[in-house]
Amino acid sequence: MNLLAIETSTEACSVALVHGDEVIARSEVAPRRHAELVLPMADALLAEAGLGRHALDVIAVGRGPGAFTGVRLGISLAQGMALALDVPVVTVSSLAALALEAPEDEATILAVIDARMGEIYAASYRRDDNGGLIALDDERVCLPDALTLSPSSAWHVVGTGWTTYADVLRGHLTGELLSADGTRYPQARHVAELAAREFAAGHAAAPEHALPVYLRDKVALTLVEQGKA
Repeated sequence: MNLLAIETSTEACSVALVHGDEVIARSEVAPRRHAELVLPMADALLAEAGLGRHALDVIAVGRGPGAFTGVRLGISLAQGMALALDVPVVTVSSLAALALEAPEDEATILAVIDARMGEIYAASYRRDDNGGLIALDDERVCLPDALTLSPSSAWHVVGTGWTTYADVLRGHLTGELLSADGTRYPQARHVAELAAREFAAGHAAAPEHALPVYLRDKVALTLVEQGKA
């Protein structure tokens, strides 16, 4: 299987290529430069693997939640490439991809992205026996103070939401906080890892059915709201 994965939902722009048993990736934290970086990254990976685009079997993409423009860009690129190559698309939760940045043990993982406007995107997971993820709740956008989590004896927290709201989030965690890293972003290599499982299980879709997940319709504050913020 040759699978190309794209993840552009946050400040990090990344692309990964699954080529047989090998995974190679490129990633750069480059706000507002995703559009100029993605395709050159993809071409570099294909060249490194000695593949042309027509050797790809499937395109994978982080579907959000995240920055509106980044999520839209990733989905649009995935759809365009898949249509041109006549291959299917697998969409993967960007929060699930972020969760795989946590240490590999039995602790519960809180993946949390700073959603701006005083809100966070959040979901919690635990690893299964096969190295995959089990979602423990629904992805949501909410105020940090309004976050509700199921009890757990141990936690890992990953994502930019921790950098901004660590004090508030810490108060919602039951049990021991084993690690917390606010510098982590969703990465294409983890999108690829999750998508490969979905593709093997027959869960790929036609490009036109690859849809973004924004979690909220409102993407900017009005001038009045900015004055109150």
